[in-house]
This record gives sequence, structure tokens and C-alpha cells, in this order.
Amino acid sequence: MAQIEILIPAMGEGITEATITQFLKKVGDNVEEEDSLMEIATDKVDSEIPTPQAGKIAKFLFEEGDVAQVGDVVAILATDGEEIVTKEPSNIPEEIKVENTLEENITLEVKEENSPTISNKTENGSFISPLVRTIAEKENISFEELNQIKGSAEGNRITKTDVLNYLENRKTAGSSMKMAEPIVAPVSSGPSAVPTTSHKSYTGENVEIIEMDRMRKLIAKYMVNSKQVSPHVTSFIDVDVTGLVQWRNKIKNQFLEKEKQKLTFTPIFVEAVTNAIKDYPMINVSVDGDRIIRKKFINIGMATALPSGNLIVPVIKNANEKNLIGITHQVNDLAERARANKLLPEDITGSTFTITNLGAFGSTTGTPIINQPEVAILAIGAIKKKPAVIETPQGDTIGIRQIMVLSLSYDHRVVDGALGGMFLKRIAGNLENFDTSRTF
Repeated sequence: MAQIEILIPAMGEGITEATITQFLKKVGDNVEEEDSLMEIATDKVDSEIPTPQAGKIAKFLFEEGDVAQVGDVVAILATDGEEIVTKEPSNIPEEIKVENTLEENITLEVKEENSPTISNKTENGSFISPLVRTIAEKENISFEELNQIKGSAEGNRITKTDVLNYLENRKTAGSSMKMAEPIVAPVSSGPSAVPTTSHKSYTGENVEIIEMDRMRKLIAKYMVNSKQVSPHVTSFIDVDVTGLVQWRNKIKNQFLEKEKQKLTFTPIFVEAVTNAIKDYPMINVSVDGDRIIRKKFINIGMATALPSGNLIVPVIKNANEKNLIGITHQVNDLAERARANKLLPEDITGSTFTITNLGAFGSTTGTPIINQPEVAILAIGAIKKKPAVIETPQGDTIGIRQIMVLSLSYDHRVVDGALGGMFLKRIAGNLENFDTSRTF
């Protein structure tokens, strides 16, 4: 009988593991080639693992919530109708091997009369695996408490994640019991975890406890890490974009008709930043110990808000090799796929400089946090009509102009105020002196 091992695929530079967030098929299901088998999440992007060919799902080797390494076997696919006999791949963690073996052939050992014993099923029939029973005994979770836990796996099975979530909720509710160190693998092998702050626990009917989702935990960790790594300095500049706004308003319908793409301000900002980086290449660097690594390519990350409220940073690769039309196509494609949760790992890796558009939410300015390992990030404020002094050969006058504020946060280890200020001024100049006679 032919059996196919389904692996965690390679998913881009720096990604070594993935969390299995949801199974989309069950053991015994017949599947076609390229059917979605499971959803996985990395510290960069969420994606799906497809089935490599038609067959029947013989076995899952991990549970929802488990972390698997790139190259690990996560499922077995049987490709014909013969009896399924699965073998254990060598990469399966020992605790999962033990649990799988015991669940298939459960043998209850007789314990000493006075030793604690937990049944393999709750009173409502939820299955309790040996691993879960071990955790329960270690954490002093009574059989009565286990009866309150609703199993999330097939057949009301209580998983390791279910019992760990119960422990966390019990801790949040103010239980005096101490939760043991987590036995699950960390979400990421990246920067150190966010330090916790001692504070009073609030409980009762007037508060709501909201658990951070996986992405919010990662964002929190990376933001704290960035502040710890880079001494941030932020500079600001006002930019008169009246001519640019008038040009876009005049050309956007023609652009849409010809290119089948909406022309937003974002591609124009990306072009202006890219041209400024060409003039000041020491902004396009990263730090490795005492070494400065200057990139000769320019990959612009653009912070994008997701429907969930979280942020993700898809990357416009080789922006220095694209014209405004090419940048527009890629910006729109990445933004659309980000909102639809269809980004690939390679879409969000490799940025060398990041921009974030605060103006999309009405903010006029802000102090953005550097996207490591970059050394600078640009925040773009909302464009507002404001009274401004207009210098003319006949003298100064007051007029209504389209004004925006740019703010640049930079890593003061390698970017001094002079470089940061000149670079920011060059971006402003590129926008203020935009060629309004150009076609596209």
C-alpha cells in the first residue's frame, strides 16, 4: 500500500516552525489533489497545507495548537483502498508518540491504592488522553474540574491546548494555584518574550478578560524587542503636497481606465521614498553586532491593517527597479491579498525600509516603531487643508494648501540626526517637487 508523508513545507527565510491552527479534514476523509488539509501559522503569515495527491487521510501526527518544525511529518495520506497501517516518522516529538500509542491501545495500569488516579473519560464522555491526565495530576486539576472542560477535538476529546487554556483562565480568575511552566513549544524562536509587568488583577462583572490572539502576541513581542534593540529618535517635517494631490485627482480616472488599477497615494509615497534611499543609501542598512550591512536592493515594506485590527507588512520587492505603474500593481495586489489572508511567506519577508500610513485613520502624525532589523521607518500623516505662507516674487501671501506631516523614526546607533534629517527632507522634496506634467 502506498502511503505519503505530508510535511511542513519550507516557507521563506528565517521561518523554521509553524503552529497548526486548524485541521480542515478528519482522519478517514477522502481528499482530492490540492485539497486544503490544515491551516498553519508562522510568525510571519498564515497559510494552508494542501494534499499532494488524492487519497484518504490515515493519520494526523500533531494536534491543533502544536508547533511543528519545517520538514516535520504532520500527516499520513493513504493513496489506495487497502487497510491503513501507519508507521511513526522519526521526527515526531516523544510526548506525541507516547500519546498516540496509548490512545490506540489504552491499558490502564493498576496504581497504588493511595496514588491519585484520573479516568480516561469525563462524566460526559469527553476523552482524556494520557498526556492530559499527566498535566492534570501535575497541576492538581481534579476530575471534577476536568468535567467542566469542553473538548475541542473530534469526539469531544480534551486536548493539551484545552487543559493549558483552562489553567491560564484559572490563573486569570485569581486562583491561588500556581500554573506550571508551559510544556508546549514556543510560537517562535525569534526575539525574547515580552516581559510581564506586575499589576493588580481585576476581576468581577465589570471587567472583560480578552486573550491576545497569536498575531497580537507576536506584534507585542516584536515591538518591545525593537525598543530594546534600537535607541529610537523621531524627526518631523511638514510637506506641501498641493500639486501632487491635484495631479492625482486629474489623472486617477484615466489611470484606472488604462491600467485597471486604482491609483492611491501609497505608490507615490513608495516611489518618493525609494528615490530618496538611492540618494542616501546608509538608510538602507541593518546592524549585525559591530558591522553595518548595506543592501544594494531596495525592498519597501508597507504596514497594512487587517480586518482583525492587527497589522502585517507585505513587501514591495526591488522597488528601485519599478516605475510608478509597476509599484501600483504590486501595492494593490499585496494590499488585496493581505485583507483576504492570502499572502505567502515570501510576500512578507526581506524588507529593507518600512512605511506606515497613519493618515488612513485620520492621524496627522505619530512616532512609529522600527521594523527590525531595519534602521528607519516612515510614518505618513493625513493630508489636510491648512492656511500656509506662500512665497512669490511679489511677496508673501496666505493661501489654502494641502499639507501633510512626515515622521521618521531611526536607529540612533547608526543613523545620526544629520542623516535622518537630510533623508527626511529629500522625501519631502520629492513629494513637493512632484512632476505634475508626467502622464503616469
